[in-house]
Amino acid sequence: MTDPDSKAQTGLILRALDNQVLTLTMNMPRRLNGWTADMMAALTDALSDAATADDVSAVILTGADPYYCAGVNLGATLKLGHPRTLHGLIVEHNRALFDTFIDFPKPILAAVNGPSIGAATTSATLCDGIIASDNASFSTPFAKLGVCPEGCSSILFERLMGKDNAERMLGAEGWVPMAAEALDVGLVQWVAPHEQLLTEAQAICEKWIADGKTRTYRANSTRDELKDVNAVESKNIADCFLATPFLKNQFKFLWTKKKRGPALMFLTLWASRPLWGRMLPK
Repeated sequence: MTDPDSKAQTGLILRALDNQVLTLTMNMPRRLNGWTADMMAALTDALSDAATADDVSAVILTGADPYYCAGVNLGATLKLGHPRTLHGLIVEHNRALFDTFIDFPKPILAAVNGPSIGAATTSATLCDGIIASDNASFSTPFAKLGVCPEGCSSILFERLMGKDNAERMLGAEGWVPMAAEALDVGLVQWVAPHEQLLTEAQAICEKWIADGKTRTYRANSTRDELKDVNAVESKNIADCFLATPFLKNQFKFLWTKKKRGPALMFLTLWASRPLWGRMLPK
């Protein structure tokens, strides 16, 4: 793998290699590094390259300030189609997104530099570790949106933080812990001053390499277990995404953000659901 100067790069994922540690920076700050279809494809490609590169022994994943990642941009990923086809695509894409993290074969550290929302938060818990900037926050607004947990959060959050704190984040309260709070409850392992985040992340990864660390999963989880959980959650999330509460909430959210095109797509789905809902898989 080449060692490009990240300052000279353009594109959705910036790559910088230093002492066998590859830093991948999600680089769409004007859209809060949200996971559009293009961003997810670029990230998947970057991780796939890193997985087989002889000169990469560990990976840091971070975002271009001020956000780490605003999560999956549904308005930029969902397309209208036959209900069964759409349901199947949601299952497939959700499962593939999180399997990308679960299947990654080398130690990977999430360096959360700012707000992390939804799938960005849950995927970070699928890494070997999380280091958070003191600017970071962690949000999983699933209950508010009318959807179920994803990214294996249905089991990992309770294992990492305990039942009460997991429910605070995943349930109706929608608790959004800041970095210090996330450290206190066990969601993250390290917190660093914002300007030192990547320096400290680099040091953690270099120590991992020196210690001969191999890929691990947090809270004594296993790869096979997480794959199975992801498969079940992906089916459940597809059911939720095509249910009335979610379609209604997405329309209202996108309309308030003046994203008229995506909002009207969800309005169409919401209004016509009594007609096409019967075509969904049982």
